[in-house]
Amino acid sequence: MKKIFKYFGLILSVALAGAISACDLLENEEQEAEVGLQIKVFSPEKVVAGVPMTINGSGFKDVTEIVFPEAVSVTDFKIVTDNMIRVTAPKGISTEGGKITVRTAAGEEAQSKADLKVGNTKVSGYSKQAGEEISGGELLTVYGEDLEFISDAEFIDADNNPLVIKDSGFYRKGTSTVIVIVPKNTLEGVYVGKLHTIDGKEFLLPELSYKKPAEEGHWELVPEVFWTNPDPDGMGAVSWSGQYRFGLDGTDGNNECAATFPEEIWNRIKTEKFYMEYAPASDSYQIRVTTGWWSVQWLGADNDIAPWNMADRIIDNEDGTFHIEVDFAEDPAILESLDQQHLLFTGAGYTVLKLYFMKEEWVGGGGHLEIVRNSLWKNADPDASGSVSWSGQYRFGLEGHDGNNECIATFPEDVWNQLKSAPFYMAYRPDAESYQIRVTTGWWSVQWLGADNDIAPWNMADRIIDNEDGTFSIKVDFAEDPAILDNLDEQHLLFTGAGYTVLELYTEEEVWVGPQTGPSEVVIWENPDPAGLGSISWSGTYRFGMDGMDGNNECVTTFPEDVWNKIKSQKFYMAYQPDAESYQIRVTTGWWSVQWLGADNDIAPWNMAERIIDNEDGTFYIEVDFAEDPAILESLDQQHLLFTGAGYTPLKLYFLE
Repeated sequence: MKKIFKYFGLILSVALAGAISACDLLENEEQEAEVGLQIKVFSPEKVVAGVPMTINGSGFKDVTEIVFPEAVSVTDFKIVTDNMIRVTAPKGISTEGGKITVRTAAGEEAQSKADLKVGNTKVSGYSKQAGEEISGGELLTVYGEDLEFISDAEFIDADNNPLVIKDSGFYRKGTSTVIVIVPKNTLEGVYVGKLHTIDGKEFLLPELSYKKPAEEGHWELVPEVFWTNPDPDGMGAVSWSGQYRFGLDGTDGNNECAATFPEEIWNRIKTEKFYMEYAPASDSYQIRVTTGWWSVQWLGADNDIAPWNMADRIIDNEDGTFHIEVDFAEDPAILESLDQQHLLFTGAGYTVLKLYFMKEEWVGGGGHLEIVRNSLWKNADPDASGSVSWSGQYRFGLEGHDGNNECIATFPEDVWNQLKSAPFYMAYRPDAESYQIRVTTGWWSVQWLGADNDIAPWNMADRIIDNEDGTFSIKVDFAEDPAILDNLDEQHLLFTGAGYTVLELYTEEEVWVGPQTGPSEVVIWENPDPAGLGSISWSGTYRFGMDGMDGNNECVTTFPEDVWNKIKSQKFYMAYQPDAESYQIRVTTGWWSVQWLGADNDIAPWNMAERIIDNEDGTFYIEVDFAEDPAILESLDQQHLLFTGAGYTPLKLYFLE
């Protein structure tokens, strides 16, 4: 999983936080007493008729009427508290949106600060076209606008009755894409299905030919991490402190936040469930979710999540870490201040490890959705091309526009237009801890994202994506700042700055990947501590035996008889990491009495190199089949199996099935 990370600025002291907290709370209480009837915030911000809403504010106990845009009056609602009302968005709201008004019987009224937006669902296309085949269990993608208001999909079952799939079974990608799983018990034949929206609209699916179900599959919840603690020990455990503060990009003037997020992520934090994973520093700890000014506490004052209080909200990950689910829909009062005051996880006795959403992914069923990288250009020789030092070597252009042969690569018009109109990525290798990435024209005339907005660990670091292999990427989308496009054809695209080497330009797309057709690994042993067990140097560390045959406790592991018999009778594999360019792999008995493949037949790059298979990730493996030379089998039960030689570390033993 890729991680967005951020370096850290100034952290407020506990004393300062306490002082600000006390002043703000007192001020807020005085203001609350003065405001009376007031709408502070409502959720969701965009609706259609039939969507449940929550309105937060004050003085609601005497409210008798809620008026929506276009003077649509509602009297059927629930006053939950003096600060909260629950209501269903009515029919007839103006499509232009507008303010919400609450009124009392005495004629007092209050209007919302923000405008309510009204959705208008439109379907522009499908992943399958009329006449195509689709199987039960397969996925059908719907494209359009405001698709969050689609409530169900209607098919026909095997008995010719309507078969309705509710939206809880959909996989949504923002508001413009919805993926529906075709039910397995759908009618086999050609027909037109339907989509329905919450506000009563109906859309016809293409006329498809429905076939028998595909292979078994299921939806699976997987984490979508949007922040990972890059230095848990350095940032440390919370002690009523403010280090775990998060904000919206552009709202962290004092550099107090551990990370800030683009508006898309920030809005999801405010409107979707998300999760905070943490490591307890002691048996007794408290988690408080509040604003950075401590002005509004989620779930109300004195409701810290702790093992002795609200412990049912704590989920054990069974690896020494835990997580909690945060859903501001439960208590949206905090949302009024969140943009300005940030989001703070404080309390005592725990370290925040990551923040993430949970998303549904379809696995099995004949395939799955997978993000794949489409490489547009790769650096053939990074060392020769060299590190950027406010230089111009990483210049890219449109074919036919490089009269001076300055570009490291040019692209045909279709690829060039793709770079200009759709997001793409630049992968790089940092050559120093401190580096700057500037995206500009080859004449340095227009800088993407504006002057002085170089991407760096200390500036706009939330745009840096860790590829978890020593390289990083940034996402470039000229739609964010299209001024650069005026000159790009003539002046080229330039990645400059200092302290990094450009490795690749690529795009990403989500594709449907079919089921695995080849064998999969069945691991029977994995090295629990490669550094501790160490590299082989004509030693006997990596000795394996059958259960009950290791009287001297010499084996690194022993196997039950059925697995041991498979080792003796079937092909198996040993994956390893070379610790030197020159290494030797000897497969023998633990008494060195019989060597597989005969004396002097060690597997090595200079000897029997054809038996070495490169995993292309710095590791290799060999195939072992005692049927090729069964002499070793006579002694194996008593003397064990030994991988020895020199200059490599075994990583795992496995079968392919």
